[in-house]
Amino acid sequence: MSFGNSSRDQYNQPRCDVQIRWMIRRDMPEVLEIERKSFEFSWTEEDFLCCLRQRNCIGMVAERQERIAGFMIYELLKSQLHVLNFAVAPWARRQNVGTQMIEKLVNKLSQQRRQEICLEVRETNLAAQLFFRKQGLQAHNVLRGHYEDTEEDAYVMRYQLYPSDEVILPFVPRNRIADVEPDNDSDAEAA
Repeated sequence: MSFGNSSRDQYNQPRCDVQIRWMIRRDMPEVLEIERKSFEFSWTEEDFLCCLRQRNCIGMVAERQERIAGFMIYELLKSQLHVLNFAVAPWARRQNVGTQMIEKLVNKLSQQRRQEICLEVRETNLAAQLFFRKQGLQAHNVLRGHYEDTEEDAYVMRYQLYPSDEVILPFVPRNRIADVEPDNDSDAEAA
């Protein structure tokens, strides 16, 4: 399955293969370090634990050479996977670690009969917006004042396994008179 521009990226960025597995308790110190280095308003250990205790939340890590290179937390909803937190360690960035994690999520869609990945990105996090766009996610909505810590807006981004082919055209008023074609016979008689 091709995803986003990943085949083209193989030539632009080095690719390090990672093992993506379930997050376990002993991963928490490295995950927290990545979280602190990645976000100004980072989750605490209690935030992670509270989320992961919920039955529908899954934590996964990307591991490379016995180090955590990245992580993602997502929840299983009826028809979608909702990404709650996603980060790559600074030392592992631009090596397609994030791309491999997104590919893992996409592969889970068809297995779990879910059809879309959804996430929110801060309006000021341009790097994340560009990364997710490159992975095939599109901005669909803006949530005004979404983040409690800054009242910052969030962009809702989605990846759909089976994109809709429907094209919604804007309403264009028409002149009904212009839509009526003249009767060719009457024009010929008038000439």
